[in-house]
Parts: sequence; C-alpha cells; structure tokens
Amino acid sequence: MMYRIVRLQFHLEYCAPFLATFEERRKRVVGFPGCKSLKLLQDTVNPSVFYTFSCWENADALEVYRNSEVFQSLWSQIKPWFSDKAQAWSMNPIYEGENVTSEISEVFFNQ
Repeated sequence: MMYRIVRLQFHLEYCAPFLATFEERRKRVVGFPGCKSLKLLQDTVNPSVFYTFSCWENADALEVYRNSEVFQSLWSQIKPWFSDKAQAWSMNPIYEGENVTSEISEVFFNQ
C-alpha cells in the first residue's frame, strides 16, 4: 500500500468550480481499480490551497490511474485554474493508528 498527497493551488475564482468538479468526479477516482481511499483537504490558512490524499494498492496501480482517461480528463480541466505548479509526494506507510477506543467510549458512555 502507498499514499499520494498532491498540493493544488488555484486562482481564488476557480475554487468553487474545482469543488464542483471534484464532487462530480470523485466517485470515478475512488472507484478506480487499485484506489483504496480518497480525501480532499483544504488549507486552514489559504482557502485556495487544496490537498488530495489518496491510498493506492501499489505504485503500479497509481501509475495506471495517472495514465487513464479518468485522470487525464480531470487534470486537463483543472490545470488551467492553478495559480502555482502542483506538487506531489508518494510515500509508504510506516505506522498507522486510530483512536478508536475514545470514539467507542464516547458513543457508549455518553448517552
């Protein structure tokens, strides 16, 4: 498994069209073979900066996606909206943990 983070900075007037496009196409991305999950994050300081955080079975699955019509058509639509060059990082997980216990306790003991 591997993770991919992509930083996207848009001209402010294209943030709403980007969000609409993402909403329209996200199911095609997350449904692509090899994609385990997809998150869209927005910077807390600069609202024109977004990050995609995706999980892939492996680097080959990501590469097949990057060469697909799904990716190429999305990228060609949003790339002209960028105010800065996109940046991307691929990484392998070392540790993953979740605080499930507190969520379970909150559900069961705070009713």
